[in-house]
Amino acid sequence: MAAPCSLVCCGEESDSEKAVIGIDKVLFMFLLLTVRFSNGNVKNAEKLDFTMYKNADESNPRKKSKRIMVAESDRLCYVGNNFGAGSLKCNNLCKYYVGVLNRQTMQMEVHSAQLFNMQPVIPGDATETAKPQDTTQTYRDKVDSLIEAFGTNKQKRALSSRRLNQVGSDTLHQAVAKAANTVIDQKGLEALQQEVDETEVQGDLALHLPPCNAGADKPENVYLFDDLLSPVEFGALEQAGSKMAALTSEELKKMRDEAGCLCVVKHLQNMPSVGEARDKVARCAFYLSMLLKLARQRSITRKFGQEEGCPRIIQSKLLRTFTVETFNNGRVQNIVSSSMRSKLAAYALALLLHMNRMTGDLTLLHRDLGITEARMVEVAKSMGLTLIKQARAKAFEAESQDTNKHASLVLPLVKYDQFIERRKRKKMH
Repeated sequence: MAAPCSLVCCGEESDSEKAVIGIDKVLFMFLLLTVRFSNGNVKNAEKLDFTMYKNADESNPRKKSKRIMVAESDRLCYVGNNFGAGSLKCNNLCKYYVGVLNRQTMQMEVHSAQLFNMQPVIPGDATETAKPQDTTQTYRDKVDSLIEAFGTNKQKRALSSRRLNQVGSDTLHQAVAKAANTVIDQKGLEALQQEVDETEVQGDLALHLPPCNAGADKPENVYLFDDLLSPVEFGALEQAGSKMAALTSEELKKMRDEAGCLCVVKHLQNMPSVGEARDKVARCAFYLSMLLKLARQRSITRKFGQEEGCPRIIQSKLLRTFTVETFNNGRVQNIVSSSMRSKLAAYALALLLHMNRMTGDLTLLHRDLGITEARMVEVAKSMGLTLIKQARAKAFEAESQDTNKHASLVLPLVKYDQFIERRKRKKMH
């Protein structure tokens, strides 16, 4: 019959006094020095050296409980710890106790214990360490990594498409950079800067010129009449043109004094007496009067041109082509900006060329449009027109001579050298 024994419960122990148990590859009780291997029994347990290491930072509550157990023999070394990826989670879920039997008093003391998962360590075999997080990754890179791991098929296809587009964009940038370097080597940096300056000067006007066919064989085909007024729009001006042709001399004088349409009055006074030419000049004169009226206004309403009997199709064309839509007080408004005034000047000048045998009066036109003469000359130069300079007359002929500036369309078109104005700095006294 086995001898009876009694259990003695020890008081609360510190972490350094707790018993330690190793399991899996090595199962031992530190106090009894009993070791058990999964693949057999140890013949000479005295040749095993057990060492336990603890964290030196006792003030840190997270680190002071960390322990490392090492079992060394002549052939192999086992290591276990109670923290990290290889530790057992059961130590946090429940408590373990070890009974130590004193054979002399036949009393078994119960001590608190921890379980250690002992793993064999082969000399020369590098242990896996946790990869540090890449701090160079952007937020987009992290999101892409999540999509690759956990994204849906649709998200993965979108990610693949975006990466392919990014590769294509990078290739395009490299090709453009290579081409730019080649052009710089061929032309030189100074020549390219001069071309850029000329392009910037012409940029604002070039966007607002009528469609131009510089390679046309006739002056009439450079700025086509159909690009200014389509056949449908020209046909809609029949009634308005008839009223314009029927104006009396008193009405023409009133128009010149009040409306400021000097170009229109001049062509109505000198238009042909009969035939299709008279009808064309009358219709073009009405359309030109609408252009001049539009240039003198700032804000345009939908009722523009109704008093003059402007057809609906012409009104829509004017609002669509020569105004800019803006939002003011919750409503959409059509305004005529400075760039649109330049566009009106170019289209009005092109229309005058068809009305007067490819010649236009710049002086009268800039007065009707309300822009400076220098701006009008700049528009004529950008259109490639030839400026006509009047010869100086004698004293008795000066009063009767026409001193206005004119522009004529002559093939080939003139390419003017751009003059970049540089303002002089004021001297400080």
